Amino acid sequence: MAVIGASGYGGLQTIRLLLDHPEFEITFLGGERSSGKSWSDVNPFIPIPNNLTIEIPDPDKIAQVSDFAVLSMPNGRACQIVPHLVKRNVRVIDLSADYRFRSLDKWNSVYLNESRSINRKDTALCETAVYGLPEWNCNAIRSADIVAAPGCFPTASLLPLLPFLNQGMIEYDGIIIDAKTGTSGGGRSPKENLLLSESSETISPYGVIGHRHTPEIEQMASHIAGQEINIQFTPHLVPMVRGLLSTVYAKLRDPGLTSEDCRTVLATIYRNNQFVEVLPVGVYPSTKWVRNTNKAFLSVQVDTRTSGIVLMTAIDNLIKGQAGQGVQCLNIMAGLSEDSNLPTNTYYP
Repeated sequence: MAVIGASGYGGLQTIRLLLDHPEFEITFLGGERSSGKSWSDVNPFIPIPNNLTIEIPDPDKIAQVSDFAVLSMPNGRACQIVPHLVKRNVRVIDLSADYRFRSLDKWNSVYLNESRSINRKDTALCETAVYGLPEWNCNAIRSADIVAAPGCFPTASLLPLLPFLNQGMIEYDGIIIDAKTGTSGGGRSPKENLLLSESSETISPYGVIGHRHTPEIEQMASHIAGQEINIQFTPHLVPMVRGLLSTVYAKLRDPGLTSEDCRTVLATIYRNNQFVEVLPVGVYPSTKWVRNTNKAFLSVQVDTRTSGIVLMTAIDNLIKGQAGQGVQCLNIMAGLSEDSNLPTNTYYP
């Protein structure tokens, strides 16, 4: 089992989840800035057996010691190594956005800055990669060579929204997503807006129009709805390290539906998914309830005055929104129990 980008937040979470896994052994650690250093020199707070040396990701070396690879690399970097891994029969879980779009042209337009510096020719791999939302794509994930783990915002927004699109219960126009995330969503590399003096004691929107997760959400929503869906998405940065809360607003087609009716829809759809918890009507999710877990807490409320439906989700952006979802997909690909070695209970408070 290889973990590439091992010292970033996604890599660190992945390693922590794999350390005690009964079926996987970490055999390769990849990185660039930390290459040549022993793991304990870089991250002494998470000891691993044999204290592996972090190496430049070499596909031949990875293939010699690994059947699977989890890639936690900057956007535009995974696609430079994935084709070589697949040719060597290494199955890939990519935590970046490089394979989330079925169309390479779409990726080039959304990730314009990254596309300018590379010349991707992996159109076929983009078309065959599976979007790694296990609650909706489990069967495809099972046999996939490349699984693209969804972004944290799309995960939290799509889980409550898709059941109602799938059942045709909401209007396709006017869907609004308001989401808030902790600072760890910006990654481990230093950024001015994530400095404590900049992000503490404040809340601020960003990427108000044209955030990169908007077309990712729209792609999956359109697939489930069977027609093009456009949404209005606004993320916000809040002064906490981890956690994400998404609130989705839509309009019901049937004005007679109640909150209990809509809760029943969610509970029925997710009745066999151990990582999705549908809360009672009137109980609203808190990010602290899911911190350090792979759970998603969902809640729904209907405004009978306006036929409006409000869908709420809390996840840990680094676990269910990133590394935990990657390991969940890894378990499925390996034919293991989906919840193998994934945490479901938080430490509270």
